[in-house]
Amino acid sequence: MFVGTGSDVGKSVLNAAFCRILLQDGYTPAPFKAQNMSLNSFSTPEGGEMGRAQAVQAEACGILPHTDMNPVLLKPSTDQTAQVILNGQPVGNRSAREYFRQDNTTQLFPQALAAFRRLEAKYNPIVLEGAGSISELNLKDRDFTNMRMAREVGAATYLVADIDRGGVFASVYGSVLLLPEEERECLKGIIINKFRGDVSLFAEGRELLQQLTGIPVVGVIPFFRDIHIEQEDSLELKTKNTTAGVGKINIAVVLLQRMSNFTDFNVLEQDGRFHLYFTTEAAEIRKADIIILPGTKSTIADLKHLHSSGAAEAIIQARKEGKKIIGICGGYQMMGMRVEDPDHLEGPEAEVEGLKILPLVSVMRNKKVVCQNRFHFKRYAGWCEGYQIHMGETVLVQGNGKFSPLNTTEDRTPEGYWADDCCWGSYMHGILDNTVVLNDLAAGFGEWDESTFDYKTFRQQQYGLLAEQVRQAVDMEYIYSTLKI
Repeated sequence: MFVGTGSDVGKSVLNAAFCRILLQDGYTPAPFKAQNMSLNSFSTPEGGEMGRAQAVQAEACGILPHTDMNPVLLKPSTDQTAQVILNGQPVGNRSAREYFRQDNTTQLFPQALAAFRRLEAKYNPIVLEGAGSISELNLKDRDFTNMRMAREVGAATYLVADIDRGGVFASVYGSVLLLPEEERECLKGIIINKFRGDVSLFAEGRELLQQLTGIPVVGVIPFFRDIHIEQEDSLELKTKNTTAGVGKINIAVVLLQRMSNFTDFNVLEQDGRFHLYFTTEAAEIRKADIIILPGTKSTIADLKHLHSSGAAEAIIQARKEGKKIIGICGGYQMMGMRVEDPDHLEGPEAEVEGLKILPLVSVMRNKKVVCQNRFHFKRYAGWCEGYQIHMGETVLVQGNGKFSPLNTTEDRTPEGYWADDCCWGSYMHGILDNTVVLNDLAAGFGEWDESTFDYKTFRQQQYGLLAEQVRQAVDMEYIYSTLKI
């Protein structure tokens, strides 16, 4: 199990690394995170919803994702409320006070443990991931994701610390010291992550940490930028480009306040034809060749913000100028004439004006659509893959002719809307991961030839590079000695 001194210390990536290492070494690993809080989610083949990070880790294990790998998922919808997903299905919205103060976590722990036991019966070993810090004392009695889970399942537990953010000695020592003795005994080692420069220079630091905590430092992992693994934490967005570039096709993703599944756009950072950036600044939106409206957990609130900030006007003007405008999931809903919420699922407004780019109306419904799809994109031959996670349905406004679907799924269901070669919308997350869609996106920009870039192959290569980097940086012999496999 990998736990952390805080959020964004690299637990998810390390988990993926060890998933691939264990697979390479002949084992049948599977990932597990009891509770995840993230707007990046994924659909399993069975139609359940889980954290995207655990789906990535499952891919590193060479297995299909399953909701048992992340039995509890919290999807924030406002600063104080979140949708609770249990075993892949939504069970309601809760405020932080309701979730943490009304014994919800006590009721959820048995569910999470049962999911772990189901996984344990099929795979060996299970690679667990903690959440945030192990030493949040005010939440300690309600935290079932970190040391409580480690003790319950007997996990050999490793504390991960990010040296790049500074204060690594205090964060490690404080995290260990604040644990009760029975939890401290679970810790088998410390891993220092994101070290810049000559790792040998930290030799004295390793000794000092062991003297302070009584726990060995089993690895110092270099900071790397040339290995690309999907991140789950929204803090990752702070490292992204925010302005247009020169010499490539500029793609602006509108940075919505409740943007979900920002990993939809990772592929654009790896395809050399595109310069990807995230912005809500009208001036930067105007510089884009292609504008993408992404998914969101709060379509109406984010749509209202676009109107008030001036971003909506910039997007509408770009459409008039013939620039490519694309909407995915909530962004697709925003492109219509209006968004209706008759049951007030998202807030007090029953109806909000859309961007009026597409002749559609979206109506919020209580039923959530969660599924994986194979589909044909536009009129291209060959199958594409993607997945849907959304509430609401989108239909043609009466009197606007025939519906023009973007995709046709394997069961011949029409999906999305195709206005013309410069404008379309879809509920399909992961649609850009398909080579045919990327080439269609680049079409019309003259100097850019079609690419054979295959994002799936690229991801597999990255897992291999990550495993090699981590394997060289940690004491694998020691780590294996602490496992019962």
